[in-house]
Amino acid sequence: MKPPFFITNKMLNLMVKISYKLGTLQIEYERNLHLRKENRIRSIHSSLAIENNSLTLEQVTAVLNGKRVLGHPKEIQEVKNAYDAYDEILSYDPYSVQDFLKTHHLLTQTIVDESGNFRSKDVGIYNASGQLVHMGARPQFVEKLISDLFTWAKNDDTPDLIKSAVVHYEIEMIHPFNDGNGRIGRLWQNVILSRANPIFAWIPIETIIYAHQAEYYQVLAQADKENDSTVFIEFMLGVILETLENY
Repeated sequence: MKPPFFITNKMLNLMVKISYKLGTLQIEYERNLHLRKENRIRSIHSSLAIENNSLTLEQVTAVLNGKRVLGHPKEIQEVKNAYDAYDEILSYDPYSVQDFLKTHHLLTQTIVDESGNFRSKDVGIYNASGQLVHMGARPQFVEKLISDLFTWAKNDDTPDLIKSAVVHYEIEMIHPFNDGNGRIGRLWQNVILSRANPIFAWIPIETIIYAHQAEYYQVLAQADKENDSTVFIEFMLGVILETLENY
């Protein structure tokens, strides 16, 4: 079943600009290995920072270069895990539940209960004041919801730029895991985009999400309230364009 959203003129205009920008960047990214590595580190740092990992970009770089870093062992492990998960980005099948679970295991191994498995308990999302803002799907429905989402995404002819944002949003709403839902939702959008154009494996979209973190959560909440991901899709297309313009 198609998730609820509409394709708007704003989306179409953003997609035209994104397509133009991709064409101008293609050759540069194919040639520039250093730029690709830098951007991968930015992606990892930003996606973890959104989840309150306190390591700086310099510390993340040092961890990935095998240097000793003074920091919380869990945060250092999160960096290593994220690198392992992102390193496989071009090999994942974006519509495989098995690959999705494998990726969650890579992202969360040794630091999250039920790593690589759908959660077995209810889970809620709370704001800074401790108020419940969203209740994830009941655990007995999670596997079918993800499977149905991937089946829709695989077979539907919605443009990948839009489809990837829909999947990102739906993952956050289903909240399929005990922990790591934000990280895997952002990564899985990249997986879908990278299948359409491998340049996306090296574009640090997470960096611009981090720069607009308050708005990111605001549009997630608005879309949840409206039961329609249109506003979130428009936001994410804007983020992708801004990333392409800056990196």
